[in-house]
Amino acid sequence: MFSTVKERVGEVLLPGDEFSFEAEENISLTVPVKSEKVVCGPGLRRCGDRLVVCKSGVLRHKEPNVFWIDSQQRRYVPAKGESIIGIVTAKSGDVFKVDFGGSEQASLSYLAFEGATKRNRPNVQMGDLVFAQFLIANKDMEPELVCIDSSGRANGMGVFGTGGLLFRVSLGLVRRLLAPQSNIRSDLEHLFPCELVVGMNGRIWVKSASVQQTLIIANLLQSAETMTAQQRQQLFRKVQQGAF
Repeated sequence: MFSTVKERVGEVLLPGDEFSFEAEENISLTVPVKSEKVVCGPGLRRCGDRLVVCKSGVLRHKEPNVFWIDSQQRRYVPAKGESIIGIVTAKSGDVFKVDFGGSEQASLSYLAFEGATKRNRPNVQMGDLVFAQFLIANKDMEPELVCIDSSGRANGMGVFGTGGLLFRVSLGLVRRLLAPQSNIRSDLEHLFPCELVVGMNGRIWVKSASVQQTLIIANLLQSAETMTAQQRQQLFRKVQQGAF
């Protein structure tokens, strides 16, 4: 199955496409056969001896054996450990309710902040933006967020400061921005110095030196979603020359 799936990397697949496990035609009686496992990422599902595609997109591969479907979806499904940008919508006792764009709201305890105690509570108000990660993300349980890592440090998470602009993009663009060597992010850094926070739930917060620059960056990111690398570079060059 591994070689069959790897041959289709880069192709567009549709829901219902499947790969079935087939035994090798030539079996050696002297050399042991090593079976290579396939790790299914988003968009792929294992059903018995079959690998089924459950959403449309381009098949991607990461060494050694991870495969997933890269699609332009906007609906976010929470996963444990992923960092998101949420909006505080309510306070229920000692727990805040946070909207992250999913099917239900997540809970955020006031003790889930760095240095927070029963006496020293964090200053979180209704409507505040928080950058947090999922501690619990299970379809049978309420999602739970925290603003600290495993060692109890904020590590960049917490309540956002004043100013800035929040907007939505596709999850595909989010993965491209969070890639270790993102061309979009590097081109943007050469254009305008800015603060950029990217959430896995498709929300981006940006803040630059002026409101005009902030709006330009937001428009550039939303436009780059459907552009090729050459088109994006031409657009960024026009902006840099002041012809936007």
